[in-house]
Amino acid sequence: MTGPLQDITVVDLSRALAGPHAAMMLGDMGARVIKVETPGTGDDTRGWGPPFVGPEDDPISTYFLSANRNKESITLDLKSDDGRDVLTRLVRRSDVLIENFRPGVLDRLGFTVERLHELNPRLVVLAISGFGHDGPQGGRAGYDQIAQGEAGLMSVTGPSADEPTRIGVPIGDLLAGMYGAYGVVAALHERNTTGKGRVVRTSLLAAVVGAHAFQGTAYTVAGHVGHAQGNHHPALSPYGLFHCEDGDIQIACGSESLWVKLAEAFDIDPTAPGLATNRDRVTHPELVRSTLNNTFATWRLDDLLPRLAELGIPSGEVRTIDRVYDWDQTRSQGLVLNVDHPVLGEIEIPGPPIRFDDNAFAGGRETHLAPPTLGQHNDSVRTWLADEDSA
Repeated sequence: MTGPLQDITVVDLSRALAGPHAAMMLGDMGARVIKVETPGTGDDTRGWGPPFVGPEDDPISTYFLSANRNKESITLDLKSDDGRDVLTRLVRRSDVLIENFRPGVLDRLGFTVERLHELNPRLVVLAISGFGHDGPQGGRAGYDQIAQGEAGLMSVTGPSADEPTRIGVPIGDLLAGMYGAYGVVAALHERNTTGKGRVVRTSLLAAVVGAHAFQGTAYTVAGHVGHAQGNHHPALSPYGLFHCEDGDIQIACGSESLWVKLAEAFDIDPTAPGLATNRDRVTHPELVRSTLNNTFATWRLDDLLPRLAELGIPSGEVRTIDRVYDWDQTRSQGLVLNVDHPVLGEIEIPGPPIRFDDNAFAGGRETHLAPPTLGQHNDSVRTWLADEDSA
């Protein structure tokens, strides 16, 4: 193992996406992550699809592959004596435990926080829930789309206030995983001083509210309730998607000087009524859109993008997913990994979004592990525990 967390062992009891994403982030940084799964079925996402790949009689979910690189998999029935015994031994030898059961489930299995810290006082526990572990709705199950709606994100996403829209990825789950991993690293750092672990809690609700940014303070400070405005920024203009002869282009003018430079280069009067200031342009969105759409109507994308780049105007095209992964810039950043899967052979999967010291490899480790098959490491993990017990 290499990486800043190479001396950390993580027991991942979570399933679906929020918890597994947090565990994967720690694994990317070099931690040893042991994923505990239900015998027979495993993580729920092993059955999510299509698309599936691999043998027809035992297909592999690409959804599962997205959240479980750099992990080992063992199967345990936590309602059995053997399952509880193995988990007990894992807890004693681990630094972090991650779980996203509904509040109270782990307690009923006999692993309360008090019991976990009795087994291992240095253990950091990450608990991810849907709406928080307490409060009037603390016991609610958490699913990303429900959380996107309940936490206000859908109300500010989509073409208009009348069409609330979910973001195209499970952003609540992903953010909860990111915040959770962030909390774990902070707790591990604190442990160096105190010698004791602690419980880190987050939820899909907390994660989405934590990402409200200016939409949050617009209400809490100014009493303004934001609403969906399609592909245009509610506080900056022009900042959004426009149309040219053969496609769409995005422009981000974050200052008045950029607006003047853009307007003058394309024979637009930057001081015309409704266009003179950012406030004017935000107040008159249809005028801005029609002005720029008409201006770009005779420009082809391959000509317009270089011209905007020459002017120093932030701009870009709208890429489909395939064109993102085939893009040389994406690959130059280590965002595509080649890993050896025990069933699929060598495959490409998305890579970690962090690099250290400009290393050519992504994440904190030089070698990345393919997402495991169900129970792939049953024997090796049990052997390791037996060796530890006899040491």
